[in-house]
Formats: sequence, C-alpha cells, structure tokens
Amino acid sequence: MPQKARISLSGTDPRKVDDVCRQIKAISQRTGVDMSGPVPLPTKRLVVPVRKSPDGEGSETWDRWEMRVHKRLIELDADERALRQLMRIQVPDGVNIEIVLRS
Repeated sequence: MPQKARISLSGTDPRKVDDVCRQIKAISQRTGVDMSGPVPLPTKRLVVPVRKSPDGEGSETWDRWEMRVHKRLIELDADERALRQLMRIQVPDGVNIEIVLRS
C-alpha cells in the first residue's frame, strides 16, 4: 500500500488558501498522482467583544471584532517527484501548510 500525504491548509484569507489548493491540484495533474480534495473543513470564528468607550463612561456600546480561519484538507499519494514539487510552492503570508505522511 503506497504512502499518502495529508496536507492541511489554514488561513484567514479564503482566496489565498484556495490559490494554494489550485497549485497543489496542478502538481498532482502534472505528475499523475491520485488526489482527493480539497475538502473544506468548518470555518472557525474567533469573536472578541470590546467596549467602545475606553474610560467606562457613557452608554454600554460594544464593538465585535471577528477573525475567521478557513481550513482545507487534501490527500494525495506520496510520490517523490510530487512531494519535491510541493516543497517548492510559494506559500503566501497568512497561510499555514502542514504535510503529514501516512501509510
């Protein structure tokens, strides 16, 4: 049974995350490696409520700041040529990529 590479991508900008997914898809098509995904995982919402007035005076008005973390999961066969090309992908700022090899 061949090894598989599980690639998990996460970032705050969904366009950047999807762009890296497209690059990985192009590599798998060029090298002829089987690929499944990208599977969109649930988006994590980080919400921080903050008082608008810094001194505590006045009416209680709140700002709600939110950051969304988008995640994708890709699984492909761990071919040596494909993995070498994967390592050369230019990953933009704000996108985390994690590659795990499994048998």
